[in-house]
Amino acid sequence: MKTGMEDARFGVAHLDRIALHYAEMGPEDGPLVILLHGFPDNCLGWRHQMPALAKAGFRVIAPDQRGYGVSGKPRGVKAYDLDELAQDVIALAHHFGEAKLRVVGHDWGASVAWWLCSTRPAAMEKAAMINAPHPAVWKQAMFADKEQRKKSRYVKMFRLRGIPEWAMRRKNYAALIEALEASARDGAFDKAEWEQYRRTWSEPKALTSMIHWYRALLKKDLSAPVARIDVPVLLIWGEKDEFADMSLAKQSIELCERGGTLFFGEGTHWVLREEPKPINDMLITFLRSDQE
Repeated sequence: MKTGMEDARFGVAHLDRIALHYAEMGPEDGPLVILLHGFPDNCLGWRHQMPALAKAGFRVIAPDQRGYGVSGKPRGVKAYDLDELAQDVIALAHHFGEAKLRVVGHDWGASVAWWLCSTRPAAMEKAAMINAPHPAVWKQAMFADKEQRKKSRYVKMFRLRGIPEWAMRRKNYAALIEALEASARDGAFDKAEWEQYRRTWSEPKALTSMIHWYRALLKKDLSAPVARIDVPVLLIWGEKDEFADMSLAKQSIELCERGGTLFFGEGTHWVLREEPKPINDMLITFLRSDQE
């Protein structure tokens, strides 16, 4: 299978707080862009974006975030709090010599990007989020909004200890693979990818650490009103997302003083795989806009 990652360089960033495995593409002297994957993905989920951004001259770093793959997996739910996840990204940028962040996130990676914009705006140059609302908007809606309550039933089940891990692991991760295939357009995932996914999910403590991201969110108090976001934001959204209602996208972008949107009527939660060309073109334009 031609993956699009044949030119990637792989390494491990040993940060003060954690070690993060990463994929890298593009010139080492190019502007740094950090790509943050979501659940239950890993750095290779950016296979459609990394080559295009590298060709455009960016130095692209896509880490396996904490809890994923062979990256560090600290014990306990508190280790996966949004503040911990955001600090990892800042430390990773510093590791590569950048003080200001250009971040692109999908799913949970986009939640981290939102959180960076809300809580560490001085560290941010700009951020693009793909199919994830601001985490405060998301958490409030999963309890208060009828449609989002339905879409978020799986999140509340993650509060159970051990059972979600067992359900995902059985039959060689059949439930996870079926969920990914069912929530995407046909062809979004190549069947040859599943063995690579199984390997990352099989890493010791990986499933529990991945689910701890949700458990930490459920424990976090996000009831305070969200302050206005002044960081330039691009929100990309597949409108047929099974996990987040469209209304949450609109509520999230309304928090932004400088926010733009790109919506795909036939896109799903995995729109970054389904519409790579227009998404890559928009990301390049957005990321280049401070270099003119």
